[in-house]
Amino acid sequence: MEFGFVDAKNFSMLTDLYELTMAQVYFEKSMNEEAVFEFFIRPTKNRPYFVMAGLEQLLYFLQHCRFGDSSIEYLRGSKKFSESFLEYLKHFRFSGDVWAVSEGEIIFANEPLVTIKANLIEAQIIETFLINTLQYSILIATKAARCKSVAQNTILVDFGLRRAHGMDAGLKAARSSYIAGFLGTSNVLAGKTYEIPIFGTMAHSFILAHESELQAFKSFIQSYPDNAILLVDTYDSIQGIKHAIEAVQEMGLQHFKGIRLDSGDLETLSKKARKLLDEAGFQDAIILASGGINEYTIDALLQRQSPIDAWGVGTELVVSADVPYLDCAYKMVEYAGKPKMKLSSHKLTLPGQKQIFRKYSNNIFEEDIVDTFDSEYQGRIPLLKKWMEKGRLCRSYPELPQIREYFQKSFQKIPTELKNIYNENPYIPKIGRKLKKEAQSLQQSLKKENV
Repeated sequence: MEFGFVDAKNFSMLTDLYELTMAQVYFEKSMNEEAVFEFFIRPTKNRPYFVMAGLEQLLYFLQHCRFGDSSIEYLRGSKKFSESFLEYLKHFRFSGDVWAVSEGEIIFANEPLVTIKANLIEAQIIETFLINTLQYSILIATKAARCKSVAQNTILVDFGLRRAHGMDAGLKAARSSYIAGFLGTSNVLAGKTYEIPIFGTMAHSFILAHESELQAFKSFIQSYPDNAILLVDTYDSIQGIKHAIEAVQEMGLQHFKGIRLDSGDLETLSKKARKLLDEAGFQDAIILASGGINEYTIDALLQRQSPIDAWGVGTELVVSADVPYLDCAYKMVEYAGKPKMKLSSHKLTLPGQKQIFRKYSNNIFEEDIVDTFDSEYQGRIPLLKKWMEKGRLCRSYPELPQIREYFQKSFQKIPTELKNIYNENPYIPKIGRKLKKEAQSLQQSLKKENV
């Protein structure tokens, strides 16, 4: 019996077959000169911006990617690979350079977010893992940022682990949402792994296991007098709120953490709950709402003055329900010193290594220009930094709280219209003159050659 999940011993094999078959052809044909690939996201409706995330996991993979004995034996057994190529894989190490936008930065469609410069085989083999890791991390960090943008001064907590598309997704979601302003997670392993604050309440099963709702509340308060958040909607929400108050009073407490509403008309219930709690002298008890929460429900409820203090955001966060995937790509832009571009309609790419040049006006984002890597712009900040050189980290990686703080500062600089959750239109950066000229010249040459 196999547990069957990814770890550092086998993540080199978390790849699509064609990465390895292409790599073998490159190997056989001695096509292994230096290549440049770029990762980017295509324009996505309802996502004017994205939040960069997942880079730390990518860099870890690049440092530790190995093909162990069991992996080599499996590939040998597939009868798709030569012994000489398997010998190459046995000694595989990533030895290239990496440029990337910092985690927590606000990013946009059609921008080179990660640049890989390495020999062709290395750059090709890492493609699947790179896209898989960055796509989901960015997707969830962006969804979390959208929730944060409308949450005002209320608290956001990741409740999504049980509905995540796998264990790996649950961990990435906890990390990405923490970067984008969530206070913590219900995911205990994420708390241990990333030192993210962990939070929890109780399940309906806890209430059902007791003789009565009142008894269940008293049992929980006895064990957790300072942190009890009581789930009140198992039978009847209003009666549950009254039972919560009664339980706290019978236990002789002057304060308690609060209640959780998990269903029903959250506006009406939260207003009634606030009134009952205040009348009982529990003005500092919080109301936490969960169950189908997303940025739109948060915004609507707060706009209607619902007295909700905290949100448990679960399914809608970890699957990014309104936009469940990003159309992202990892494309070759240079090989053997020559610029490369794809001419497919609607999927045209721009040649050569590039840089993002960002302009702020009065500390507010004004525009991005994507141009050739060697371009220079006065008064603009280049966003792509070098993180690896010859397969080794060349700058210290920030701790998660630093990344979270970086996001907060970056997010404050984004204008309101781009953060508006009802804005359907993606921001598209400008193309610099030098890049535009090089692309037009290469496009004309390629069309002549391939007529």
